[in-house]
This record gives sequence, C-alpha cells and structure tokens, in this order.
Amino acid sequence: MRKKTVYKPDLSVSIAGIHLKNPILTASGTFGYGKEYAEFVDLNKLGGIIVKGISLKPIHGNPPPRIWETPAGMLNAIGLENPGVDIFINEKLPYLRQFDTAVIVNVFGYSLEDYVGVVERLDDVPGISGLEVNISCPNVKAGGMVFGTNCASAFDLLSAVRKATKLPLIAKLSPNVTDIVEFAKAAQDSGCDGLSLINTLLGMAIDVRCMKPRLANCTGGLSGPAIKPVGVRMVWQVAKSVTLPIIGMGGIVTGEDALEYMLAGASAVAIGTANFINPRATLDILNGMESLLMDQGISDVKEIVGKVAKG
Repeated sequence: MRKKTVYKPDLSVSIAGIHLKNPILTASGTFGYGKEYAEFVDLNKLGGIIVKGISLKPIHGNPPPRIWETPAGMLNAIGLENPGVDIFINEKLPYLRQFDTAVIVNVFGYSLEDYVGVVERLDDVPGISGLEVNISCPNVKAGGMVFGTNCASAFDLLSAVRKATKLPLIAKLSPNVTDIVEFAKAAQDSGCDGLSLINTLLGMAIDVRCMKPRLANCTGGLSGPAIKPVGVRMVWQVAKSVTLPIIGMGGIVTGEDALEYMLAGASAVAIGTANFINPRATLDILNGMESLLMDQGISDVKEIVGKVAKG
C-alpha cells in the first residue's frame, strides 16, 4: 500500500503588520534579550522575540525576595528592572540583528512623557519590527493610578505614543479591570495596530510562620498555567468586539494551550513562565502545535484563528 504523504502546515502569520514565520513569540520579561536563551533555543526558529521591558532611564527594580512559586504558577515583583533604552540600543539590540526573527520591544514608563521619550528614541533604530506598550504601570503624575486600569488614561497614553512612532504598535492590556473589552476598544480607537493579552493578574502570598508577605513588594504579578482560563476568556471576548489582531498569552505550556488561544481569537501567542520551567519550551510548543495541526489535516494555522470566537 502506498504511504500517504503528510504535508507540514503553513505556520506563517501576521500580527500588527509584522510578518512572523510562525505564531510563537516570547513574552516580555521571561526571555531576557534573547541571548540568555540562545544556548537552548535556535532563535531563528522563533516567530518573534518580545524583549524584556525597556524604559527611558535605567531601573534597578524592587528589593528581594521578588519571586514566589505558587500552585500552577508564580508571583513576581521584579519591578521592571532594565538598563534603559540607550544601553539596550547599543549593547543588547546588535546581538538580535543577526537573526531572521522579528524583534518587538516592550516599552513602559511612569508618566506619559516617559513613554513618549522611549518610543521616540526607538523609532528610527534598525532591527526593530514593532513596539509593545506595557500600560500596567502607575502614573506618578496622577497619584499612582495605573494607566491600564483607567480607560481614559489608557486612551490618552496610547494616542500620544501612536503619534510618537511610525513602528507597528501593540498595546499590552491589564487583566485587572472590570471590562477588558472597553480597554481593547480604547486601544483600537487610539490607533494601535494590535493587542497583547493578558498581562499578569495581581496576587499575593503570605508566610504563615513569619506572618509576613512572601514578596518584599507585598503584591506581585501572577502568571503560569493557573491564569490560562482567564487569558483564553479575555482573548475570546476581545476578538468578538474589535478588529485588531491579538497576541494571546498567559499559562501556555503545550501546543494544545497555544491552539486554544488561537481558536479563541489570537493570531499569535507568547510563551512566558514556561520558559523558566523548560528553557526549550518555545520550540517544544511549536512542535506540539505543528503535530496537532497535522493530525487534524489543517494545512494553514490561520484557518483556526478565531474559529470559536466567530462561531
């Protein structure tokens, strides 16, 4: 009997006008600046790398302890430690330019002027495919109110950033809101080209023997498999309400997890906490995704995007 030929599916996708050879990206803050994982992962095989968050000036982050493992996840309060935009451009980005992989720079600040300043600095730098704007930061000029939990502030911030750059702009939304759709619509109205969701959920852990918080910062961002159902639900809600492409993230560990997000409406996915458990997680998830598509006879991954949201 003649053996049936099984063809590998087309895994290429586009997000915010950025072409990716496959839907697998790295979530900001979990993959460093790429070089840290190059011993374990062929960076050319990834769809894209979203680098650790970059601010206008260097930030030293929070005091330790800054990480605590939880059932099915982890809490972190690193405090967005980074060397600042100039060192990133001069010392981190040159390494990434050697790879045929999209580089998306996550940016943040503590005032509207901070965001605009870092974006303007990155706008004409070669080797950057797009920007991901982390709006889950407290606005120091508004008494610490978080940009991403006030719809008007989020719109104003993203509108200002949009005017400051020609690069594709992706808004990373906070899940710590009442209605995620309202914020997705604000991002779309501001001129953003895509969305990333979800960021971490706000959580806390307490040492019952010492009777003190496990983190020096008291609270931190909860990530990992525990938050996946929340992430999938929010992607599904947003995909039904806006036309912007979505990068889904939150608790992805297997190829099946990744396809679940894409069925909910994501065009690409970002792998985060799984990188700490398994440094080859990105490629293992990519292989798992490809195998599942082949088993189901799906020739193009784009066929499944939003299939549940549209149905």
